[in-house]
Amino acid sequence: MRNETLRLVFVLLLCSHLHSVLSWKKEEFRTCHQTPFCKRARSRAPGSCSLTATHVTISDGDLTAKLTPKHDSQSETKPLILTLSVHQHGILRLKIDEDPSLSPPKKRFEVPDVVVSDFPSTKLWLPRLSSEDGGLSSAVYVSDGHSAVLRHDPFELFVRHDASGRRVISLNSHGLFDFEQLREKSEGDDWEERFRTHTDSRPYGPQSISFDVSFYGADFVYGIPERAASLALKPTRGPNVEESEPYRLFNLDVFEYIHDSPFGLYGSIPFMVSHGKSRGSSGFFWLNAAEMQIDVLASGWDAESGIALPSNRIDTLWMSEAGVVDTFFFVGPNPKDVLRQYTAVTGTPAMPQMFSIAYHQCRWNYRDEEDVEHVDSKFDELDIPYDVLWLDIEHTDGKRYFTWDRVLFPHPEEMQSKLAAKGRHMVTIVDPHIKRDEDFHLHKEASHKGYYVKDASGNDFDGWCWPGSSSYPDTLNPEIRSWWADKFSYQNYVGSTPSLYIWNDMNEPSVFNGPEVTMPRDAVHYGGVEHRELHNAYGYYFHMATANGLLKRGEGKDRPFVLSRALFAGSQRYGAVWTGDNSADWDHLRVSIPMVLTLGLTGISFSGADVGGFFGNPEPELLVRWYQIGAYYPFFRAHAHHDTKRREPWLFGERNTELIRDALHVRYALLPYFYTLFREANTTGVPVVRPLWMEFPSDEATFSNDEAFMVGSSLLVQGIYTERAKHASVYLPGKQSWYDLRTRTVYKGGVTHKLEVTEESIPAFQRAGTILARKDRFRRSSTQMANDPYTLVIALNSSQAAEGELYIDDGSSFNFLQGAYIHRRFIFSNGKLTSIDLAPASGSNGRYPSDAFIERIILLGHAPGSKNALIEPSNQKVDIELGPLWVLRARAPAVMTIRKPNVRVAEDWTITVI
Repeated sequence: MRNETLRLVFVLLLCSHLHSVLSWKKEEFRTCHQTPFCKRARSRAPGSCSLTATHVTISDGDLTAKLTPKHDSQSETKPLILTLSVHQHGILRLKIDEDPSLSPPKKRFEVPDVVVSDFPSTKLWLPRLSSEDGGLSSAVYVSDGHSAVLRHDPFELFVRHDASGRRVISLNSHGLFDFEQLREKSEGDDWEERFRTHTDSRPYGPQSISFDVSFYGADFVYGIPERAASLALKPTRGPNVEESEPYRLFNLDVFEYIHDSPFGLYGSIPFMVSHGKSRGSSGFFWLNAAEMQIDVLASGWDAESGIALPSNRIDTLWMSEAGVVDTFFFVGPNPKDVLRQYTAVTGTPAMPQMFSIAYHQCRWNYRDEEDVEHVDSKFDELDIPYDVLWLDIEHTDGKRYFTWDRVLFPHPEEMQSKLAAKGRHMVTIVDPHIKRDEDFHLHKEASHKGYYVKDASGNDFDGWCWPGSSSYPDTLNPEIRSWWADKFSYQNYVGSTPSLYIWNDMNEPSVFNGPEVTMPRDAVHYGGVEHRELHNAYGYYFHMATANGLLKRGEGKDRPFVLSRALFAGSQRYGAVWTGDNSADWDHLRVSIPMVLTLGLTGISFSGADVGGFFGNPEPELLVRWYQIGAYYPFFRAHAHHDTKRREPWLFGERNTELIRDALHVRYALLPYFYTLFREANTTGVPVVRPLWMEFPSDEATFSNDEAFMVGSSLLVQGIYTERAKHASVYLPGKQSWYDLRTRTVYKGGVTHKLEVTEESIPAFQRAGTILARKDRFRRSSTQMANDPYTLVIALNSSQAAEGELYIDDGSSFNFLQGAYIHRRFIFSNGKLTSIDLAPASGSNGRYPSDAFIERIILLGHAPGSKNALIEPSNQKVDIELGPLWVLRARAPAVMTIRKPNVRVAEDWTITVI
């Protein structure tokens, strides 16, 4: 009888959960007004902070100080410890915490394993302080041309440009700093918080932190994902602001989220980038995994404060429920400098395998092995390339992860092997909720070892998710992460093969019967850490453990591929993310661009949105447009809810199949370019897909443009976001021209063009002065293209010059770390194309061996009349003639082409047009 009751409860919960899919209910989630720490922080007036910096000195190469209250009325407040450290390349780190010598009730949580292990070694040891303002301030060197100034009374920190004296970033300039210290509970204290039917015991009471941060010379601020909103962050408080909610950072399982909202979604990265024409870019990062709320304050919000600060700035208010102040200031001054500085702290994106940047086919769920085989063969029949087929939760035995439904999938190894024979791969889902079933070996082991997160009473936390009653591994604990990683071995994950990779969903974590559909804040983790303190990083640690599992499985030789829905700072080191449960409508297609751009600006290059929309049934035109823009997402996957109609590319009529095939062919042709960009991201942190202003930082027309985007520095793509569109307005920045990617029509830069739009493609352009590498022979998968020849597309600028790069390695292993790769720079100038080796001297494994060659060189913008080209050092002449811009595309325009130069990519050579 008890089991029947439990099943009934689960069915009711599940029905409630699925009902929320149909209509997102705002009242199920807290507002700032319903969140006491946010409400308190917002109520404080400028100048309310009375802390002063005392005992300022240099200790162990850092500036240290005590922050003490100035007024006797706050005598119960204990001094705080401030530490300021300077790191290479213009990075300043500020930490503020309670004084451990004063015996606080517990140690406040500091987020581990996010800052990369070699970052401390970049510290610059400060030899001395410089006293300023008659001893009222202390200054230290940050980088050439920049200093950090700590004002003592009232406490304030700012970074300045020394030559001009202008500020770059400041903290507590408005006196809004507040640090609620931990204390013992006294009789009569009511620390509990209630929301709807849930009560948070809050055993340590209020412990929030808030402060203001100002960005100077800024026209806009960006970042702090994840939300479905514009790229440039709109003000949330102040004059003429209608929306009064702050931007919320609190990882939640949000179904069919609404667009144009400050509401937080599945991930949180508390990193903000500013940009302006006068100063350039700067950045601010707060390493804190508790719930955060951030206000962007409209100009004039502080009109009555009496605080005098330079104009042309953007003020922000940062509020967090718990944690410590562990913040990083990045001085820029260029946009790419800020990304390099931020990823020097949190790590650059992992280098993906080649197959993973190609096209992925997914739905919830492919029914059985016969369904998988049919879908796979249909792609081949219709000459549509794809690389990965995905299986959602229904492939398991009763939603027990690491298992297979042996009725529907009786031969999983054989199924994967058939895909692998065509160079294809499979991805299966593994979520963090473990079914509480005494017959399930994984649950028995986790329970026996004490590896689950605990509830406030010290018992294994029991929440509801897809399997019903579930518990969650405490992946904050390194021992448990190692245990979890072991589960991906071929011996433990029976039925898995080397061509199988992993998808982590629901890892916010999602708890259907929990407060706001997540884990209670007073649940307890490793080391007595409350869930409130690490909530936003739970999915990050789970993602890390899964990626490490695939590393272990491959004995450190195979690059992992793990897709995660939840994300945090540093997630870029462990795999890809996607924008979650979007909808099949034009607004969600439109908002996918700023969402992906924002993730890239905060370190996560490998991201994308579900093509076609997860919920609902897209009309054919919407689906085609989504494929056309999705072909330029860094992560390119179609996915759909199980209640939607099937939507494989061939189900919408022959013409739409042709259009989708063409969009996929564009992606596969550009894979060499994308792979080169992923290597750039891996080495510099600069994202694959970029806002226009990252490439044109002085062009104000680009600063708030999030309809168009750059793919690397060479391609500009403009989406089509309305049905039956006949025209599109496209702004092409810069002084040089742009070449239409499909027609090679030339358009002037620095101008908005009204262009005719056809169903065949979306507007995409190659920047004059660039060289793109393509592969024009289409196979079933990217793996089968590995040895195919290259085409170079040279788009000449007004000086008849261009340059570009190409990076090649084996596409799967870590041998590139030992120098086993090819990295070439192509330069066209004065009628000569030169291939230059950018790779350093070969490492222990030597260079990557490749016989790949270049079979065509297309010259856009070159004066007609040349008939031949001379290849050196072989002293060989080859023909120049008119050839198609795209080999396999009907009605492709004829362009000047050097045919069959057949020079090897790995070698030095020149080709001179004669």
